[in-house]
Amino acid sequence: MKFWIKTAALACTVAVIGCSPVAADTGGKSAARPAASAPATHPVSGLPVVTLTVSGTKGPHTFRVEVARTSEEQAQGLMFRTTMGADEGMIFPMDPPRDAAFWMKNTVIPLDIIFIGPDRRILNIAANAVPYDLTSLPSDGIAAGVLELNGGRAAELGIKPGDKVAW
Repeated sequence: MKFWIKTAALACTVAVIGCSPVAADTGGKSAARPAASAPATHPVSGLPVVTLTVSGTKGPHTFRVEVARTSEEQAQGLMFRTTMGADEGMIFPMDPPRDAAFWMKNTVIPLDIIFIGPDRRILNIAANAVPYDLTSLPSDGIAAGVLELNGGRAAELGIKPGDKVAW
């Protein structure tokens, strides 16, 4: 009788191990899957990353941008960053929309600062803003958001006032 109990217990153990989520090709590590609804986060800032599209006369262009929502995130912005990918940037949503002005304090790389109106069209672009410059760069009206890209990227892609921005 003991033999049959031990055999049944061993069979159950083997069955449980065989049905576990451990994959043979993962070296015994669990094959965890990321949650489908989890937003991407930037490896440097830890901010959420979203897709942003600018549509103009040259067609649409898509960027992956960090979203700076809080006043602390917006104050930090891209300060102290030494590099940024060609199709990367940062969006600063403004709720409620308001007059906006940016500067380049502690910002190491040149930026195009693109002011976006409540209709999601570009108001104006402060192109190639100079690193570390404390000059105020204002919007030409009420802004619902500000997009920062690498300096010169807007001109390179033909992005101009009136173009539509979606994020």
